[in-house]
Amino acid sequence: MNSESRVSVRWPVLVVAAAVLLALGAGAAYVGLRSRAPDRSPSNEQAAIPGARVPAAGPGTEQPASSPGASAPLPDVVVTLGQEAAERAGIAATTVSAGTTPGGVRAPGVVEANAYKQVVVTPVVSGRITRVTADLGQHVQRGQTLAQIFSPELADAQTRYISARAELEAHEQELARTEKLVAIGAASRQELERIHAGHTARRADVESAASRLQLLGLSADAIESLGPGKNQGATTNVPAPIGGVVIDRLANVGLNVDQATKLFTVVDLSSVWVVASLYEKDFALVRVGSPATITTNAYPDLALQGRVSYIDPQVSPETRTARVRIEVPNARNDLRLGMYAEAFLGGEGGSPAPMIPRGAVQNVGDRTVVYLVNPKEPGTFVEREVRLGMATGSRVSVLAGVRTGDVVVGEGSFSVRAERERLGLRAVPTSAQRTTGSTSDTQSGPKQGHPTVQDARVRVTERSFDPQRLMLRAGVPARLTFTRTSDKTCATAVVFESLNIRRELPLNVPVTIEFTPDKAGEIAFACGMNMLRGTVAVQ
Repeated sequence: MNSESRVSVRWPVLVVAAAVLLALGAGAAYVGLRSRAPDRSPSNEQAAIPGARVPAAGPGTEQPASSPGASAPLPDVVVTLGQEAAERAGIAATTVSAGTTPGGVRAPGVVEANAYKQVVVTPVVSGRITRVTADLGQHVQRGQTLAQIFSPELADAQTRYISARAELEAHEQELARTEKLVAIGAASRQELERIHAGHTARRADVESAASRLQLLGLSADAIESLGPGKNQGATTNVPAPIGGVVIDRLANVGLNVDQATKLFTVVDLSSVWVVASLYEKDFALVRVGSPATITTNAYPDLALQGRVSYIDPQVSPETRTARVRIEVPNARNDLRLGMYAEAFLGGEGGSPAPMIPRGAVQNVGDRTVVYLVNPKEPGTFVEREVRLGMATGSRVSVLAGVRTGDVVVGEGSFSVRAERERLGLRAVPTSAQRTTGSTSDTQSGPKQGHPTVQDARVRVTERSFDPQRLMLRAGVPARLTFTRTSDKTCATAVVFESLNIRRELPLNVPVTIEFTPDKAGEIAFACGMNMLRGTVAVQ
C-alpha cells in the first residue's frame, strides 16, 4: 500500500469527527441559554411583589390546594350577606370578653358508686322467699323491709330456745328445793353442787339459743316474748342496711336462698365517685386533695366541685394512664352510675385569654373559624381562623385569632358559613402555605351552589379528639377523616354508636368515614374504650 492510498483512507474519518464536535458545541450553547432564561410564570411574578396579599378567591378562581397539615393561618375571607338577610337568619353579635384559661388538666372519667356506701343485701337465714317489697330503682330507708323469707331454720331455732328455757326454769325450781333440804340437813352438799352445775349448763343453753335467734334476725323483745304457744312464726324480714337506691334486685317470690345468696344491692348516691384516667405526663399536676370540677354532656351548664381522694399507684400498661378517684357530692342525683364525665383537675395558675361562645365557632375542614362583624358595613362579615383553648361551660378560650373587644357572630354563625359556601368563597393560601401533590376539598369549596360533600379532619391526640366538636349541615354528605397522631392514647378506634359505625385507627394513617346526616341534632362519637368523646352538631 502506497502513501496516497493511506491519505484517502483517513480523510472520511476527519470529516465525521468534525461533525460530531460541531453538534456537541451547539447542544452546550442551547443548554446554557435555557438555564439563564428568567421564570416568567404568573405565580413568581406575583410573589415578587413586596407585601402582596392574595385576595379571597371567587367561584371561578383557580388555586393550588392547601396542605392539611399547614400550621400558618389562612387569610381572612369577606362574606357579604346583607343586613336584611342577616336579620332574617337571626344573626346576633357578641363582644369577645376577657377571661381566664384554666391552668389544670382535663381527663375523661366515668361515674361510679361510692364503694364505701354500697351494700350487697343477703339473708341471715336460709329458706324460701314469700314476699318482695322493694323494686329496682326504688329509694329505701334504713331498716325498711325489702323481702320476707319463710325459714324452717328459724322455726327450729325458736323451738330450741323455748325448750332450753323450760329446762332452765325446771332446774331453777329443783335448785331452790335442794337448797332448803340442805339447810335442814335432809340433802347433802354434794347433791347441791351437782344441781348447781346442771343449772349453769341450762343457763348457757338458753343464752346460746337466744344468741342464735338474734343472728337470725329476731329482736331482744321478740326473743323475750317466746314461750310455749307464743312463737314468732317461721317468717323473717330482710331489712335495708342503709338508706339509698336499689340498683340490683335478684330476689323473687319462691326463690330458695341461703346466707350467701345475693338478694339486693343498695347504694347511697348522696355522693359518688368519678374515676378518671390521668396520663403519665400530667402526674405532676395532680395530687391527693387537688380540687376537681366535673362536667357532663347531659348537663353542660352544671359544674360539680369535688376533690381527688385517691390516685392509683399502678399505671395501666395498655393506656399508660393511672386511675384517679374524685369524690363528688350528688345531693340532687344528677350524676348517674356509668355516666361519662369530664374532670378538670387542678385549676390553679390560669392565664388571661379572650373568651367567645361555643356557638360562634365553625369548623371548616380541619380548621376552626369565627366571623367578625364589620360595624361600618352591616351585613358584612369577615371569616378568620382561630386557635382554641380549653372550654369552660358554654364559652371557650381563644389562643390566637381574635382579641378582647372584637365583635363576632355569637348566634347564627352557621348561616354566614353557608352563605360563604354558596358563593364559593375560600381563602387562597400563600406560597409559604402551599404544598405540592395534596388536595383539600374543604378549602377549595364548590364552584357554585351548595357543597356536594362536607369535609372535616380530626386529629386524635394523647388526650382528646381535635377538634372535639364538628359542625355539619343536614342532608349534605359528610366525609370525616380521623388521623391518630400518638401511640400513647386509648383512641385506637373511633365509634359512632348511633350510626353503627366503628373504625380502627392505625397510627398516622388517615381513616375516612362517610355518611349523610339526615336531620338536625347531635351525633356523638367516642374512642373504642369510651374514654375520649366528641360531638357532631348537625344544623
